[in-house]
Amino acid sequence: MPLPEPPTQPYSIIIGSGSYLPTHIVHNDDFLRHVFYDESGRPLEVPNDSIIRKFSDITGIFERRYVTADLVASDIAFFAAKDAICNAGMDPETLDLIIVAHNFGDIREDNPRSEFVPALASRVKNRLGIKNSATVCYDLPFGCAGWLQGIIQADLHIRSGQAKKALVIGTETLSRIADPHDRDSMIYADGAGATILEARESSTPIGILATSSRTYADEAFVLRMGRSNNPAYPVPDRLFLKMNGRLLYEHALKTVPAVIKESLDKAGLPIAAMDLLLIHQANKKMDEAILKRLYQAYGIAEVPQNIMPLTVSWLGNSSVATLPTLYNLITKGEIADYAFNTGNLLVFASVGAGVNMNSVVYRVPEL
Repeated sequence: MPLPEPPTQPYSIIIGSGSYLPTHIVHNDDFLRHVFYDESGRPLEVPNDSIIRKFSDITGIFERRYVTADLVASDIAFFAAKDAICNAGMDPETLDLIIVAHNFGDIREDNPRSEFVPALASRVKNRLGIKNSATVCYDLPFGCAGWLQGIIQADLHIRSGQAKKALVIGTETLSRIADPHDRDSMIYADGAGATILEARESSTPIGILATSSRTYADEAFVLRMGRSNNPAYPVPDRLFLKMNGRLLYEHALKTVPAVIKESLDKAGLPIAAMDLLLIHQANKKMDEAILKRLYQAYGIAEVPQNIMPLTVSWLGNSSVATLPTLYNLITKGEIADYAFNTGNLLVFASVGAGVNMNSVVYRVPEL
């Protein structure tokens, strides 16, 4: 008598990805002409070349990309979405869900005020020409961890049977809210990345295996909006993104490894099963320290080589776009020495606004 077929269940798998890298490349030397001030409004006494050298030593950033004057966040989100749909070879009318992660909306160069209405997700749907009213759209502000949180929410929709295909986009134009007189502005970059999740029935675990999210609101003002460090800035009421970098660094080192470990524990997998860690990137030294602490949590002193691909050196911190862009570039073979193969175990991790952390464990299916 033949054995019964093992039961199947829906898993969320990535069937397509896309990205948009802005064309305006800004090198570290472009900041030599800036006048930097401290938070009290005093000009920094250290020469700019020394500031930039220390900055690159710590962050690993040597260049970043800014959008051109004619583009806003929803524009580049559309470009990334179109790329992902083409990559998936699918009809966009079959999408059940569009989630756009961002934090500052559309900000025009000539009028630096955030526009949130209509939602960026609805703007993208309109640009894609989708007529299906059952394609539900919403935006998700969750700091730099927003795209991954969108993936987690889309997975919940798919597992519950409420959706079969979801488009999740991360888009941001941080250059529009960076204070040119704050040295932290050198971290920020622009970009957009998109992924399409689809339900697939399987008797063996594939795709998204486990997720974990945390919010530490006691550190809610690690990032905030504030006036320019330049007390004579010509628009005194204009607000820029401000960061307590040291506190964010220390908090991330304590919490992110624990969130990653929690997701692996939920999946019932050891750290040795992880083939690649795809982590949000704002600071190379911070990511390397997080990786080291993660392995230490398992009692492992030696971190494996080539397990954490990085793009921060040439793309900077593009917020919610960092992870989907990284994933897409690897699928395209544009990150040297890295590729995704069937059966690989990927762990995604991000930290946003200093308070939100999340992690996703993903098994690459056969496509």
